[in-house]
Amino acid sequence: MTTRQQQYASSAHQKVEALTNQDKAFKTRYGSIAHRLPVLIRSAGLAQALAYVDARGKDEGQKLLDDLAMVIGVEGVKNRNDLISRSRTTALLEYMYLTDQCLDALLWFKRFAQTILKVEPGEGGQP
Repeated sequence: MTTRQQQYASSAHQKVEALTNQDKAFKTRYGSIAHRLPVLIRSAGLAQALAYVDARGKDEGQKLLDDLAMVIGVEGVKNRNDLISRSRTTALLEYMYLTDQCLDALLWFKRFAQTILKVEPGEGGQP
């Protein structure tokens, strides 16, 4: 049996590793968003942060949200649209748990952005 953290680490690693064939600009922007999204979630809340990244319409942000949705594996959540919808409509306790799941998974995205994509915090501009 594996822990939730182990599952998130393994899944996030696969998602980030799959980006190694992307161009440097894509990897830098994806990594930058991975570094900044947890801060945005803590300051604005999950629903607002996810909607903000999605509304920017950048492929890298939408890819990260799709990857995040797949990694956390919440029932009924298959992509960023499902994740964003769930964050807007769920009850308070479920919302808090969903926020924790997203933050836990994003920790791994941040670490792998540093180690695999070679993107450091502060690189790549705004999310």
